[in-house]
Amino acid sequence: MTAISPENPLTPQGAEALLAMLPALVEVEPGMSERELDLAEERWGFRFAPEHRTLLGAGLPTGRSWPDWRDGDPEDLAERLAWPVDGVLFDVEHNGLWLTDWDARPAGTQDALEVARTHLAGVPVMVPIHSHRYLLADPDRTGTPVLSMYQTDIIYYGTDLVDYFHHEFGRPVPTPEGHRYATIPFWSSFLE
Repeated sequence: MTAISPENPLTPQGAEALLAMLPALVEVEPGMSERELDLAEERWGFRFAPEHRTLLGAGLPTGRSWPDWRDGDPEDLAERLAWPVDGVLFDVEHNGLWLTDWDARPAGTQDALEVARTHLAGVPVMVPIHSHRYLLADPDRTGTPVLSMYQTDIIYYGTDLVDYFHHEFGRPVPTPEGHRYATIPFWSSFLE
C-alpha cells in the first residue's frame, strides 16, 4: 500500500476500491458532483482535502455514523463539525485542561472557557469521515493522517485516508516502525 501524496493522489478507481471495503449494511449512494461538493464547502465554511473530495465523488456512504454532505440534517452536520473543538472545551471545563501557550488560566471556569474559545477559533478545521474519525480540511494538503477524536483523547487512526479505510474496514497493514505522521497544526500537539 503506497501512501497518498501529491505525487500519488487518490484516484477515482482507488476511491471506489475503498468504498468496496465497507460492510454490506453501509449503503453507498452515487458520488457527489463537483457542484454538490462546492455547495457543501460553501455552506459549512471549509474545503475538503483532495482525497476526501475524491472519495465523496466516487460514492457517498450513508447511515448513522456517516456524515451526509448531500442531504444530511444541518444540525447533525453542525454538531459533527463542532465535535473536535467542543471536545477540547469539555476538557477545559470538566478536566482542568489548559494549554501552555494560552497564557495563564483564568480562575473562573466560564472565563477560562471564553479564553479557550478565542484560541480555538483559529485552529484548523477537522472534517468527519465516519463516526469520530476526522481528516484535516485543507485543499492544499494531501496525505494527512486520520485522527480518532474524543475530547482530547486523540489518536492516529490511519497514516492517511487509504490506511484508515484498511484499518477500519479492511485488512490492516502495519504502520512501518519509525513512520513519521504528517503534522496537523494544533491537533498534533495532543498526539505527542
